[in-house]
Amino acid sequence: MNGRVIGGRYELATVIGQGGMGQVWTAYDGRLDRRVAVKLLRPATMTGPATAADELRRRFVRECRVTARVDHPGLVTVHDAGSEGDDLYLVMQYVEGADLADHLAEHDPYPWEWAVCVAAQLCAVLAAVHAVPIVHRDLKPRNVMVRPDGSLVVLDLGVASVLDTDTTRLTQTGSPIGSPAYMAPEQAMGGAVGPSTDLYALGVLLHELLSGNVPFAGSTALGVLHRHLHEPPAPLRQLRPEVPEALEALVLRLLAKDPRERPSGAHEVYEHLLPLLPARGVPTGPMDPTRPFLRPHAPWPDRAPAARPVGAAPGPVAAAVQAPDPRTSAPGRLHTPAPLHAPADPRTGLPAAVPADPRAVPPPARPDVAAAVDEVKRLLGEGQLTRAVDILGGILPAAAAEHGERSPVVRILRKQYASTLMDDGRYRQALPELRRLAADRDAEAGPADPQALQFRYDAALCLEQLGETAAALAEFRAVLPYYERDLARAFDIRQRIGLLLVATGAHAAGQEQLQRLLFDAERAYGPYHPLPVELRRVLDHQRQLGP
Repeated sequence: MNGRVIGGRYELATVIGQGGMGQVWTAYDGRLDRRVAVKLLRPATMTGPATAADELRRRFVRECRVTARVDHPGLVTVHDAGSEGDDLYLVMQYVEGADLADHLAEHDPYPWEWAVCVAAQLCAVLAAVHAVPIVHRDLKPRNVMVRPDGSLVVLDLGVASVLDTDTTRLTQTGSPIGSPAYMAPEQAMGGAVGPSTDLYALGVLLHELLSGNVPFAGSTALGVLHRHLHEPPAPLRQLRPEVPEALEALVLRLLAKDPRERPSGAHEVYEHLLPLLPARGVPTGPMDPTRPFLRPHAPWPDRAPAARPVGAAPGPVAAAVQAPDPRTSAPGRLHTPAPLHAPADPRTGLPAAVPADPRAVPPPARPDVAAAVDEVKRLLGEGQLTRAVDILGGILPAAAAEHGERSPVVRILRKQYASTLMDDGRYRQALPELRRLAADRDAEAGPADPQALQFRYDAALCLEQLGETAAALAEFRAVLPYYERDLARAFDIRQRIGLLLVATGAHAAGQEQLQRLLFDAERAYGPYHPLPVELRRVLDHQRQLGP
């Protein structure tokens, strides 16, 4: 395959990683003449027979698009994504350095200060990721790179989400997506996952950095998952007495079996790590993860410019820094000086702007709502959801001013806006729109109105994706009684309730819910329908992990 060109521009060079999910290659971008990393995934090797390849491709491109929106220096940059033949491909920034597993192996024992700095950097990444919201699902040392300047970069964001095609969270083998050694109990049981799932993986990773081993190991994946569910982790200070008590307590909280007993989010974890971060000193060597805290934004160790001799004249760049252009009020922004005769603003002392002649500037044109709607339809047809969202969000105020907030035109636009936000993975923005739509429809037609129920169901989906498990459970339970005659929707909601119960640590209640659903689904559809088959697989897996 060496020399194969992907997407008409990326020439594969060398395999640098390989696993059950695919291969990672170094490649050359022929258009921009740069080195990149290309991850190739083959759907046929990762999905069950019920999963259509076209649907997986659609999800893959969507998740890559959502991932590319996350702007954080601790995340690998996504350049491109698509499909070619039987392969899905993801083109990413090529990151120099070593993965965290190799870094740990080369520095044994790992200084506890280094572990704190690694965890703090990962908290910053997770906070940005969870705000989208995205759950990594497979945080582990092999998915973290340590760069030469000591900063960390997280890999494979969004890939596990693509493979995890629905709330079942299982492959055709009955195994959850992810790596067993780093898997939270709710993920091991096949329940819904959320930000706390990644925090558990962070706890496993921290335990490994500090002790040299993961807290739960075994000869089989099933045995490892069983230990995650039923065994307490060994306190770190029993294994390594020099670890601070506060750090040991934090790791034990991260490894709590019940997600509700873990920290509330990555922000809270960072605040607990903050007092343990190094305050001064110098890095101890190359790829020292304390360096970003000891020397923030300092040049890379091997890329520092040559020192200028004392007394030498500054070069062009230095001169520009020493003598900034008085016309610039901020980098990249020119400040146009006011006329000399302009009166001073009494509040600021700055020259006040001269009022423009209203006859010289025509009033802004009224937005063409109909044309905007046509453009949105075209963009949605082409899969350009982000541009469609921007147009819909921009046209709504104009449409409300022209037609009235409660007009049918505005309602249709707002409904499309909420739907497109969900399709684009912007659940946090979609939620208030859906709640507003549901409240308006409820007030007009009552709580049993099908449209009001659909809005509430979609809002519950948003809550589930945001990791607000208790709120999602409450909303699903509230709408379920209204779907007695809609068997497919009722079964869907009951399945989600069961998996959310598992996600909260209520394993017995979740299994009971899923068992009752299996009985009803077999009676309604027969034993070989995809839903009963899937439910039996989930329940069998959960029983294998039982006490």
